[in-house]
Amino acid sequence: MLTDLFFKLRAVQIPVSITEYLTLLEALQARVATLSVDDFYYLSRAALVKDERFFDRFDIVFSSYMEGTDAVFEELIGEIPLDWLERVSELELSEEERAKIESMGGL
Repeated sequence: MLTDLFFKLRAVQIPVSITEYLTLLEALQARVATLSVDDFYYLSRAALVKDERFFDRFDIVFSSYMEGTDAVFEELIGEIPLDWLERVSELELSEEERAKIESMGGL
C-alpha cells in the first residue's frame, strides 16, 4: 500500500529515498501515528519530505492517495467488537486510565 505513495511522490519529482521510506515504515511499526489520517499525514510528510518547497506537491499526491480512506478507517474501527476493546483495555490500561474512560462514558 505505501509503496504506491512512495512511487507517486517520486513520479512528481519529490526526492524520496528508500531510507526515508523505511523510516516511515519503522515509525508506523512503532505506532508513532494512530489511526488518524492527520497523524499519518504529518508523520509521512516529516519522514518523506526534506525540503519545504515540495510540501505543495506532497499535499496533492497525499490527498489523491488517501481519497476515500476516511471511510475505510471508520469502517474498520466500527467493526471492532466492544468486548475486544474491553479485554484490551484490561490488559493495557492502568486502573487510573480505565477510571478516566469510565468517567467519560466508557468505551
